[in-house]
Amino acid sequence: MPECPTFLSLPPRAVKPRSAGITHVLDKGLTPDATRAFLGQAAHLTDIVKVGWGIGYIDPMLPDRVRMCAEHGCPICLGGTLLEVAAMQDRVHQLRDWALSIGITHVEVSNGLRALPDARKHALVRELAADFVVLAETGAKEGNYPPTPEAWADEMDRDLDAGASWLVAEGRESGTVGLYDSDHMIREDLVKIILDRIPQDRVIFEAPAKAQQAWFVRQLGPDVNIGNVEPASVLALETLRLGLRADTVSAGALT
Repeated sequence: MPECPTFLSLPPRAVKPRSAGITHVLDKGLTPDATRAFLGQAAHLTDIVKVGWGIGYIDPMLPDRVRMCAEHGCPICLGGTLLEVAAMQDRVHQLRDWALSIGITHVEVSNGLRALPDARKHALVRELAADFVVLAETGAKEGNYPPTPEAWADEMDRDLDAGASWLVAEGRESGTVGLYDSDHMIREDLVKIILDRIPQDRVIFEAPAKAQQAWFVRQLGPDVNIGNVEPASVLALETLRLGLRADTVSAGALT
């Protein structure tokens, strides 16, 4: 891969594999050709590729895409909705065996549909952490759960204790629920409570919109973990991290 220039003074960024500054991409069904093109341009900036919702289950090319991503150090993570449906149908063991058979190494454990008791979610984290890197998501699709910032932090704490490697704060692809109000504004009180209780490097903040990404970079630095990033926006996010965009120049590039 051709090298990028190095003549500017920019904030330091760890190289992959890294434990902070994670860029978590939401894959909504890329074709193999699109996957190959994406990896050729942005694999060095991408840490996890989440195949959203239940897309992985109906994509016959998923095994090929898992292999391509693995070769570029970009593990694929199954979406949490797929696991929730499997749990509701008592098919978690079948999902586990299938995922391992095609080389999946990461799974998301969520309760966004609010169909599982809290104890069941934490038990799934514990069970699946024996075979996978678990990303445990907190938040619901309708945006009003957990009901308080304290409850968010409590759930994240329990997921961490159960063996989750990463804790995902829900924002959806819309950026209008969970961490955000319906007008896309960040719930700063929620972010503060989470970080008062949970180490920042264990939290992935879903932030699909540029303004949201910029806020997290300005407030928490270039090595904040950001999730639900569009494949086409990975390079743009990195410019925010490095202060190569007006929104965050003062955060690093002029120091």
